[in-house]
Amino acid sequence: MLLTASPTLPTSSMSLPESAVERYRREGWVKVDRPIFAPEKFRRLKEHFEAKLAALPPGERPEGMDVPHFTDLALFEWLLAPELLDLVEPLIGPDIALFSSHFICKPRGNGKRVPWHEDSAYWRGMIYPAEVVTVWLAIDPSNLENGCMQVIPGTHRNGYSDYDPVDPAKNVFATEVRAAQMDASKRVPVELEANQASLHDGRIIHGSDANTSDKRRCGYTMRFMPARLELSQAAYAYHQIFLARGEGHGVNRYGDPARARPDLVAARTRGNKNGH
Repeated sequence: MLLTASPTLPTSSMSLPESAVERYRREGWVKVDRPIFAPEKFRRLKEHFEAKLAALPPGERPEGMDVPHFTDLALFEWLLAPELLDLVEPLIGPDIALFSSHFICKPRGNGKRVPWHEDSAYWRGMIYPAEVVTVWLAIDPSNLENGCMQVIPGTHRNGYSDYDPVDPAKNVFATEVRAAQMDASKRVPVELEANQASLHDGRIIHGSDANTSDKRRCGYTMRFMPARLELSQAAYAYHQIFLARGEGHGVNRYGDPARARPDLVAARTRGNKNGH
């Protein structure tokens, strides 16, 4: 059984009303059913992404364009935009840090499946609790046909799951939540038009099917955490967060959006840190 009811944000709102905040806390996600950026600003983001995609080395998959802002400083125009921070603030408060970002692009015909997972499982040892809000911005229309994200509402309250291996040739990740610890029949598709977005809790179980359609599916995930949370000292060897809004609380070393960090990208590659 595939559930189709989706919590949506009223189109007239530029922030999250209390009803949407309550639903996010209850279900672990909410859909923003309106354009996020003005048409010109979104057009520039999409063109910027298309240039990055065209520049990928031969043979490199487009699903794994992780932490591009570490070296592509132009992305901070969108990552630190008030259009995003106004959505996130009702969920985690006025002091906000940019935790991570990731382009995940499924090419038409052979876009890999994203196995069921909790983002927080990949952040063990980095932050606790994993109180991270992901803004999933649709670069392309995202629907069941081309492998949109699907969530299992309420699972953000379950804690960490156990994982079993899956075939990395067919999946973006090499592990998946153990089938006995989730009920996939309760999944809800998050279908979005280009320039729409959803927000989900970093602890919710979610995934997506392979894209076997003739339409590409790309999203830009932008992740934010409360600035009061402390990034572990060990994480600075391969990761960096940035103060996006408000006060820093003196617990973290924030990066400079004007300074590229290719050294961190190299460290992540050596340590196989995907940041997801």
